[in-house]
Amino acid sequence: MADLEFYEGLGRRKEATARVRLHTGGAGKFTVNDKPMEEYFTRGMDRGQVMKALEVTGTAGRFDVTVKVAGGGVTGQSDAVKLGMARALLKVDPEHRKTLRQYGLLTRDSRAKERKKPGLKRARKAPQYTKR
Repeated sequence: MADLEFYEGLGRRKEATARVRLHTGGAGKFTVNDKPMEEYFTRGMDRGQVMKALEVTGTAGRFDVTVKVAGGGVTGQSDAVKLGMARALLKVDPEHRKTLRQYGLLTRDSRAKERKKPGLKRARKAPQYTKR
């Protein structure tokens, strides 16, 4: 593939959307919304999710990663970044598809908040029943 300045992937989860860019010739610097990843994703579980695609394909440290993420909560954002990272890695090398698919990194998690129904407090929670 032609030498590009960066490869981009888009990831979504719940209400979160992430644009992930892998810059070629980098030293492994990872920024999310202009902050270091460790500062933005404080929970270790979220950091592990975000880095999984790079670790699985053995490309950790080869790229500088910049992410713009908006909407949703912390977990939704980390999952959106995970999907965006996997899609960007596919553009770098289509040979990674089998490995990424094996670890379930290319499948978008389509679960979203269920709508509220009339007469209920939330999607399924009903008001407490009173006999008298």
